[in-house]
Parts: sequence; C-alpha cells; structure tokens
Amino acid sequence: MVNNKILKQLGQKLKEKRKIANLTQEQLAELINKTRNYVGMVERAEINVPVLVIFDIAKALNVHPKEFFEF
Repeated sequence: MVNNKILKQLGQKLKEKRKIANLTQEQLAELINKTRNYVGMVERAEINVPVLVIFDIAKALNVHPKEFFEF
C-alpha cells in the first residue's frame, strides 16, 4: 500500500533527523509534548501523523518540514 510506504519513509526520516540532532525518543517527545511511545510509533510507521505534529517535530529538530518528505 502506498500510504504505508510513505509512513515508513517518513518514520525513517524522522529517526534519521532525530539522531542527527542527538536526541533520544524521550527527549524529542518532551519537546513536542508527546510520549516516547508516540515518537516510537511514528518512527515505526504505526500511526498516521497529523500535519501539525510534523511541524512541531520539525521545529524541535530545527529542520524544515519538507525534509521529512525528501525520499
């Protein structure tokens, strides 16, 4: 399914950007007011992430939201 592929790619990009920022899932979760479990679920493509959360994540990681979709 295309949507699942997109979610997997988004999750991989998020994990990559988070590691570049030298943040744990827990630290990122705190910055975006979510749980560590939520961040893990996004990275594993288990949930569909709302656009506003993607913008919150991008801000926390100091990247442009479009970087999550460059695959």
